[in-house]
Amino acid sequence: MESYEINRAEKIIEIIFQLIQKAARVRSMTHPIMETLGGIAIAVIVFYGGSQVVQGATTPGTFASFITALLMAYPAGKNLANLNANLQEGLAAAHRIFTLIDLEPKIKDKKNAVFLEDVQGQVYLDHVSFSYEKNKLAIKDININISAGSKIALVGSSGAGKSTILNLIPRFYDCNEGRVLIDGVDIRDVTLASLRKNISLVTQDITLFDDTVRANIAYGKPQAKEEEILEAAQAAFADNFIKTLTSGYNTHVGGRGLKLSGGERQRIAIARAMLKNAPILLLDEATSALDTETENQVQSALDMLTKNRTTIIIAHRLSTVMGADRIFVLSDGRVVETGTHTELLAKKGAYARLYAVQFANQNKTG
Repeated sequence: MESYEINRAEKIIEIIFQLIQKAARVRSMTHPIMETLGGIAIAVIVFYGGSQVVQGATTPGTFASFITALLMAYPAGKNLANLNANLQEGLAAAHRIFTLIDLEPKIKDKKNAVFLEDVQGQVYLDHVSFSYEKNKLAIKDININISAGSKIALVGSSGAGKSTILNLIPRFYDCNEGRVLIDGVDIRDVTLASLRKNISLVTQDITLFDDTVRANIAYGKPQAKEEEILEAAQAAFADNFIKTLTSGYNTHVGGRGLKLSGGERQRIAIARAMLKNAPILLLDEATSALDTETENQVQSALDMLTKNRTTIIIAHRLSTVMGADRIFVLSDGRVVETGTHTELLAKKGAYARLYAVQFANQNKTG
């Protein structure tokens, strides 16, 4: 695809070049135009002023003073013409900048929002519906009641609405209909800072910052002590690979963790969640980038992490959700089945079909 991308880049570069060339032409034209207009204006004034002097309407001294003042003002006039081109460029840049600065976030604290504290972890999605686009619901009339300290799993095919549900809990989006409650409080009535302070999130698309490994682990708890950071890394089975890095915990990971593998980034994200120790834990394919051996190790760490805290898990690999207290099976934005792993298999419905297909494929692969 090199030739395709080269052609695409050349088109964009050509458009930018044409715009710059147009600006240069406009800027260059101001000088000869001003010189021409200035020459014409001076010629007219000399002709008119001379005739006035000949007719005795004014004195030669007055006329000479006027010409001198005009010639002194002429350079300033030329500079003013050049200033217009710079001003137009500046106004265009200012428009782009202030458009961004003035952009209002869609999700923000309402007036008189309260601080969410002493969270036990009970989460209730009360008749929740949400759409990314008009007239196309991503989830429809979702009712999920999650007891404090329990572990639930959301499973289903891609596009069923699992990640959408997860994104509504920390208010990355607001639902179109219904309510999301934490400990009986509508999350739209509490401050975003206090809401997200009580939530840890580990997704398959890991966000690491261009900083040290230590800073990325402690990102959710900047005041963490060194011992706490080390314990979290060891619990997430990240300590061993971190020690092999050039500067250990002081190694810069690069933009978005570019210097680390997918599995290493995921383990650092899990260590970050462990260190934050929030009462609500959201796991979206948290072990998707790990090999089987490492996944088993991290799964043990996650089992420890999920104890006595509300945990919502999204996983395509059903082997990782078998131990959940309840499993919700989604299809086309709706909950079609709910129960434990054993109960859902006994129903021989959507979950049983997913399980049969997945493990049949694993057996073939094995």
